Formats: sequence, structure tokens, C-alpha cells
Amino acid sequence: QVQLVESGGGLVQAGGSLRLSCAASGRTFSTYTMAWFRQAPGKEREFVAAIRWSSGNTYYADSVRGRFTISRDNAKNTVYLEMNSLKPEDTAVYYCAARSGTAFYTENYYADRWYDSWGQGTQVTVSS
Repeated sequence: QVQLVESGGGLVQAGGSLRLSCAASGRTFSTYTMAWFRQAPGKEREFVAAIRWSSGNTYYADSVRGRFTISRDNAKNTVYLEMNSLKPEDTAVYYCAARSGTAFYTENYYADRWYDSWGQGTQVTVSS
């Protein structure tokens, strides 16, 4: 079982930046895909970004492309989400997710049901 622990959330003004971290343990992650999802109050959980650990290939939601960057540190088994130009609509609980293997369809990387390990979440609040 993979353990995922998020950190780095907080309160920031619109236009500001935050960096979220997801520390992963329990496996060798070379075959994993790691992702960030978020859930705002009263809304469904939505995809934010994903990264293939081995290749470094990345995937982004249109709403964050160009503002957010997902990356990983192999030595630390940690995935990061660098968030810039934050907007009030980015306010949500951000979750780290993981799954081993390669999806048959690329679309699967965008689907929360494809991932089988989840962190507890970290709150991001962007004030206007």
C-alpha cells in the first residue's frame, strides 16, 4: 500500500503562489503515475495535473495550464505542484493520488477512479 502525505496548503491572496508537496512511501515509484486533484465545497472532485514518474510526461487541466507546474524529485519520492497566478476559483482541498502502471487510454490519467491511493488532502484558500 502506498502512503501519500500532502503539505504546503494555506491562505494566499489572488495572484500569489503556493507549492504543494506530496511525499510518497511504501513502494518503488518508477512505474507510477502521480496526480493532483481538487475539490471545492459543493463541487465534484476534479483533475488538476498528473505526471508519469518514469518518463516525466505531464498532463494538465485546461483551467490550470500555464499557471501550475507538476514535477517530481526521484531522490525524495516527492511530487510537487507549483501554483502561480492563483485565483479565488482555485480554492479547494487538494489531493495527491497515485497508481502503478500505464493507462491504456490517456484519458484515464484525468479520471479520479483510475487512481487507487490517495492522500488526506491539504486546504488551499485564495482570497480576492
